Amino acid sequence: MRYFPLFADLRDRCVLVVGGGAVAERKVRLLLEAGARVRLVAPEVTPWLRENPAIAVHREPFDPRHFEGAVLAVAATDDRAVNAAVAAAGRERNVLVNVVDVAELSSFIVPAIVDRSPLVIAISTGGVAPVLARLVRERLESLLDGSFGQLAGLLQRWRARIKGRLPDVSARRRFYEAVLRGQVSALVRTNDLPGAERELARALQYADAPRRGSVVLVGAGPGDAGLLTLNALRALQEADVILHDRLVADEVLSLARRDADRICVGKMAGGHSVAQGRINELLLEQARCGRRVVRLKGGDPFIFGRGGEELEFLEQHGIPFEVVPGITAAIACGAYAGIPLTHREHAQSVRFVTAHSLDSMGGLDWATLAKERQTLALYMGVAGLGTIRDQLVQHGRAPSTPVAIVENGSRSNQRVVLATLAELEDAGRAAAVQSPALVIVGEVTALAEKLHWFGSAPAYWRALRAAA
Repeated sequence: MRYFPLFADLRDRCVLVVGGGAVAERKVRLLLEAGARVRLVAPEVTPWLRENPAIAVHREPFDPRHFEGAVLAVAATDDRAVNAAVAAAGRERNVLVNVVDVAELSSFIVPAIVDRSPLVIAISTGGVAPVLARLVRERLESLLDGSFGQLAGLLQRWRARIKGRLPDVSARRRFYEAVLRGQVSALVRTNDLPGAERELARALQYADAPRRGSVVLVGAGPGDAGLLTLNALRALQEADVILHDRLVADEVLSLARRDADRICVGKMAGGHSVAQGRINELLLEQARCGRRVVRLKGGDPFIFGRGGEELEFLEQHGIPFEVVPGITAAIACGAYAGIPLTHREHAQSVRFVTAHSLDSMGGLDWATLAKERQTLALYMGVAGLGTIRDQLVQHGRAPSTPVAIVENGSRSNQRVVLATLAELEDAGRAAAVQSPALVIVGEVTALAEKLHWFGSAPAYWRALRAAA
């Protein structure tokens, strides 16, 4: 993050604007709305600038002495030399300067603004793509109607009373969250401000009632934070504590509330693991403390994620819960590798199978899994590639059946290795495949060569072997 975002109080403070054209006029209008005292320097100025009594106009060329007493400066001329001189004078005096549309000369950026005062949203691309910032602003303008300003004003008027009634920061945050998602907001949207005031007073009166903890079981998807659902994002923003798996991507965790506690409870083959019983105890402990708990699992919590076991435990202990599904690894890995899991010409069904250990694979119905015209998506199968190959071939699947190993599916370091079923173990070993990785078996995997669209192109095992 190159630019630090902040909102400056410019009331009755001097801001220097160099330039007298239409661009300078736009900047001056914005500064006056913020209560700044504007000192304008330019040989020629627009009529509006010249005739506005709130502006101290100096009809002369720029000189560094014009910086005296200024806390900010804006260079808005079409003369690069003058703009550069303003930027240099600002650096010498430790005054932040914005040179309009010239990021390399600027020490601060004026963002695109959505104004729902006292709610104000600023959008910036650091000066590299101002049109994109304006596009984002347009979208936000359509999403945020005028009621947001009224709601912010209502909360501003009640702020002191709310703080006095709820001195604890966490309790106050929970109260605001409940208000903003409840009846108060609904009444403001219908322009019933007296009703909103009454509802806010009622909510504040009962705000210290004991809070009941709860758990939200959330699917984090396979890695790409863009695959999170809106409900998952909401849960992360509301969480007091997050119990997350090891494979949950940092990009996903970064979307959570900054002050939420994070507890890693992931399992790693051959490494440190948190037993399932201990995870259940942590969920219960945190919920009984009245906290909003998010149990964040990679993929989908109900697909080989033990989500059902955890909910059964919570139900036995009377803890309320919700479930937010996620995109499971098979769906994402197939899509990001260009492998359709079903296809009219190749596969009329798809099976999700866990191959976590030799014991679990021993209980699988291999005869059914080896049938043709279906796709197999094998989770946690990296350690058992040889067993997968042997069992499928032994039960009738052709050794020439195309297969794919998708490592880190949907992430920036995704790799896809293509081979045949007979080559599966050798391909995985030679490519040094590591978890998380998904094995896909079936004719549809051959489509990855022409349908891949994300990351590097799939690598054929035969080509890798020839290159070696």
